[in-house]
Amino acid sequence: MDPVSARPRAARRSKLVVLLHGLGADGQDLIELAAHWAPALPEAAFVAPDAPEPCDMGPYGRQWFSLQDRRPAAVAAGAMAARGPLDGFLDAELGRLGLPGSALALAGFSQGCMMALYTGLRRAVPPAAILGYSGALLAAEALAAEATGRPPVLLVHGEADDIVPVEATRAAAAALRQAGVPVEALVRPGLAHGIDEAGLAAGRRWLEAAFNTGTGT
Repeated sequence: MDPVSARPRAARRSKLVVLLHGLGADGQDLIELAAHWAPALPEAAFVAPDAPEPCDMGPYGRQWFSLQDRRPAAVAAGAMAARGPLDGFLDAELGRLGLPGSALALAGFSQGCMMALYTGLRRAVPPAAILGYSGALLAAEALAAEATGRPPVLLVHGEADDIVPVEATRAAAAALRQAGVPVEALVRPGLAHGIDEAGLAAGRRWLEAAFNTGTGT
């Protein structure tokens, strides 16, 4: 996977924030979040990889997995297949920076949120935090058995989202709590499928708290 970086690769960093884009986009689409968070996280490197597959629902962009078949089992299988390349990318970036797995935070939008949750909760070394915007929790029924750690999770979703309904975040929060994962959910009134200033500010605070104290609260 080709990464887009918001900071020079030669810079010495002690934290890594990886940004995972949504369906039909690419790493360039989400790396802009770094501009909002970098001032509060001066020791963090920000990287946004391109998903491994070309999007099969449009003429451009990338996808983590196909959504042509939206049955839950098919979508979960797609996330499982994409997890391998993503895990490899994360390990390579941590190795490049000389950082432990605990120095990682994952943030994702839409399908990228699904991958951040699916992969982050199953990492050999749990990340410091997970941020999920406008997404969903896949394979929730398997989480309690498969989770390797319980990093703090912040979910942010627009109440007017007509692409991924806000009920997906409410269901995700309930399933995460049931599995023992510390989670907070922020629902933004009137917001469609996107990220607003309040969501960005909440994400910044979540990352600061996770990296500085080891918790997301």
